[in-house]
Amino acid sequence: MKRRDFIKTSLVGAGLAAVPGVELFGSPKKTARADKVRLACIGIGNRGWDLVREFTKTGLCDIVALCDVDLDAGFCDNAKKAHPKAKLFRDFREMFDRIAGEFDAVSIAIPDHAHFPAVMLAMAMGKHVYVEKPMARTFYEVQLMMDAARRNPRLVTQVGNQGHSEANYFQFRAWQDAGIIGDVTRVVAHMNSPRRWHAYPQNPSRPPQAEQVPHGMDWNVWLGTAMWHDFSPKYHPGDWRSWWDFGMGALGDWGAHILDTVHEFLHLGLPSEVDPVKLEGRNDYFFPLSSTINFKFPARGAMPACDVMWYDGTDNLPPLPEGYGASELDPNIPPSGNNTVVASQLNPGKIIYSRERIFKGGSHGSTLEIISGDSSGLPEVPPSPSNHYANFLLAVRGEERTRSPFEIHGPLAQVFCLGVAAQRLGRKLTVDRSTGAISGDPIANALLAGAPPRGEWEEFYRL
Repeated sequence: MKRRDFIKTSLVGAGLAAVPGVELFGSPKKTARADKVRLACIGIGNRGWDLVREFTKTGLCDIVALCDVDLDAGFCDNAKKAHPKAKLFRDFREMFDRIAGEFDAVSIAIPDHAHFPAVMLAMAMGKHVYVEKPMARTFYEVQLMMDAARRNPRLVTQVGNQGHSEANYFQFRAWQDAGIIGDVTRVVAHMNSPRRWHAYPQNPSRPPQAEQVPHGMDWNVWLGTAMWHDFSPKYHPGDWRSWWDFGMGALGDWGAHILDTVHEFLHLGLPSEVDPVKLEGRNDYFFPLSSTINFKFPARGAMPACDVMWYDGTDNLPPLPEGYGASELDPNIPPSGNNTVVASQLNPGKIIYSRERIFKGGSHGSTLEIISGDSSGLPEVPPSPSNHYANFLLAVRGEERTRSPFEIHGPLAQVFCLGVAAQRLGRKLTVDRSTGAISGDPIANALLAGAPPRGEWEEFYRL
């Protein structure tokens, strides 16, 4: 069945999957334990190549298809050379049309604004999904993706915040279970390395100047659901993260690597208030030069209310507690933006304040250390049974459960969406935690919903 025929059928027959005995085309293939997972990779340059390489290293999959809108660009060469037998595509929709029966799962490493249609189509057609953080660009898209996962419990989902399969994840869980981490009342998260937009002219009066689309590139598919923009090298490759219409700024980029365990194990959910207490260089096109955002989370059961303060910007370092010590960079953390680390700068990380202890931590899988309070009686931390990529593939084979599925990462991604809305509007937002709606602010709610998609992309919001 072709993709478009399937979409029409699934729209007409919505709800059939819940009826006992009814199997839709989108039901996943059962993968035997000894089978290699057949993987199609959407986005194969830069970060996409990292995923292709890491999935290949596991020995648990065969890369059967490679898809990239800029397939002729040099940054796609590594993946094509490494997997010469893989079928090549520029449009993921064409890939599903032509070879949907030849793969079991997809990896998606494309700009934030483009995650949603690729994920929704994959899940509708019964494919397991690994997608890079921050999952999606709008609150509404994240909600639809979580809803799709709930409707399809046999499908495996994983969001690409690798720290959820590294030491910090297992340490945080073990320390919390032992009562070492408890009664947390404040968390300070910081990412102060230079970002691409710091070099742009401030207060721009128009979008970037239109330039020629690279030969062979499918610019329409790159834009996807987003409103039309003329091509600019300031959008592709790489700089899309700088712009409101395509990315999620430093918060969406690094927040997933800094706050993931805090959010999950403290059961934070959605905040009740988001206050952008400092914004410098705010404009209509790209992210501020510096931001300080206070997320207020109410008490949850026996856990006290907790404030999470986010700091970004090269000149916007948070106050450090006594005994913080040196700011050391975990060698496993990739460099930010411009591929450099400034030695005198505070490296990405977090400070966790509980009633009895203060903890210092880095980003990704970096472990915590206690810098104030009793540090005796620490429990043994179990090793990770698999890295993030193997964890996904083993889950597809039915041997593990993913550690960052949509139901775990989705609410954190929605926290970022609320933070970006506060950055963009420059005002405090009061949030209904049960619905995610902003009280008394229709413009903020419109930002959470996102702009209407261009005509040919509307179908993905109805799946």
